[in-house]
Amino acid sequence: MAEGLRERKKRETRQRISDIATGLFLERGFVTVTMAEVAEAADVSVNTVYNYFPAKEDLFFDRSADVVDQLARWVRGRDAGESAARAVLRELRAEVEAVSPRVGLMTGYGRFMQVIHESPPLRSRLWALQQEIQGALEGTLRAETAAADGDPLPGLIAGQLCWVHQTAVVHIGREMMTGRKPDEVSREVLVLLDDIEELLSEKVLNYAVRGER
Repeated sequence: MAEGLRERKKRETRQRISDIATGLFLERGFVTVTMAEVAEAADVSVNTVYNYFPAKEDLFFDRSADVVDQLARWVRGRDAGESAARAVLRELRAEVEAVSPRVGLMTGYGRFMQVIHESPPLRSRLWALQQEIQGALEGTLRAETAAADGDPLPGLIAGQLCWVHQTAVVHIGREMMTGRKPDEVSREVLVLLDDIEELLSEKVLNYAVRGER
């Protein structure tokens, strides 16, 4: 379905406000920038900013919905004969090998992470997002395996796969904060992912194998 003019303008306004806010946060830090200052810089009313972003943290993590669903989406899209864990490892390796900004392999990401480290509200929101990611993944694993409500395995596997992903992205963030080049960190993380895979049990690696379609 084609996007209407009204929807496109709303999307563009939302993105412009977010981009301007991010620039202010990176320049001055998260805590010191107010919603009123974001509104003034974006040439919109404060109410307009709040209509798009109910909290200031939403301005910083403006793509959180896509991030929350990412691991679950990778699992849902796994190939025939591929397990949930191997799908996550394959997709994550592809992002790292491509030196993708989606995993933080980009110039300027170090400053983005520094702003988070300097701000308790952002650290709290990041922790909450990580819980949402794990919850979404557990729900997908339950649906994909038709697990019973009391079965603990989908939750345990989701925790393991979130650990895989978080270990990689935390390493990327830490190294980018030191000023290293994205391609150097990429090569390092590919080796790290091999080490991580060796630590996973066969039960994790072979969970939720997709049958032939």
